[in-house]
Amino acid sequence: MLRSMTAYGRAESVKGNTAFVAEMKSVNGRYREIILRLPQILQPLEDRIKPMISSTLKRGRIEISIQMKNNSGNNIELELNKPLVRAYITVFNELNRELGCDQPIDLAVFSQLKDTIIMKQENVDIEKMWPDLREVIDKALLSLDAMRLNEGKVIEKDLLVRLKNIKCYINDISNQSKGAIDGYRDKLIEKIQKLVKNLEITEDRLVQEVAFMAERSDITEELVRIRSHLEQFRNYMNHNDVVGRRLEFLLQEVNREANTIGSKAADSFISQRTVEIKAELEKLREQIQNVE
Repeated sequence: MLRSMTAYGRAESVKGNTAFVAEMKSVNGRYREIILRLPQILQPLEDRIKPMISSTLKRGRIEISIQMKNNSGNNIELELNKPLVRAYITVFNELNRELGCDQPIDLAVFSQLKDTIIMKQENVDIEKMWPDLREVIDKALLSLDAMRLNEGKVIEKDLLVRLKNIKCYINDISNQSKGAIDGYRDKLIEKIQKLVKNLEITEDRLVQEVAFMAERSDITEELVRIRSHLEQFRNYMNHNDVVGRRLEFLLQEVNREANTIGSKAADSFISQRTVEIKAELEKLREQIQNVE
């Protein structure tokens, strides 16, 4: 069962006077990267939230934004984050000196800066908030995972079409390769007769030359390996696990075998089918970039 790394999830919860909104966005990435944005008052819970995300999402860049609102309308106590405000003032004054001007600082600017005005932490018990926050995060994760599964089904459908095309091309190559040696033998006789008329061609020498050509152009092993890789690819697609990088590796191996077949091919039909296989592999590779 494939999962896409590109998805979006959202959930909200209102318990008493406190409302939580959790939004999650994931995009493809080689490894797992979790970017968590929390109100300052909830930052002590970061070490609890990240393991929740990691238990569900194994690869990709994941951005999580959690907002908290107090809907009571009463007893809201705010305070000025004085150390942060002083730091901003220092920077603004330094900027004035650097530019050689004396621009007064507009106090309204501070209302637009993150965490300059905060809720008083001593009036909030985050331990009591945690169960409700955990619930909304779980719901957002379920929402995100549902989208990942739906996107994965779309990817899987396309992958199966590409795999079927490659299998058909492999069968064509296999069938063509069986008659390629006989064709080479006839072409060799024709070429010799054109070059040297009335020359009697000994069967032993001809057999040696054809045998050498057959050994040099034999692609039986490559075809067997490609079929094996494609079968493994299909099997991994049915795993309920992180399979993206395994699928990438198998595509690399199929491409390697296709290159070998192309280099050995003494037949234009086989060469053309090899090109078609590589075109399908490229489309597969693009889709796999989004698979977890």
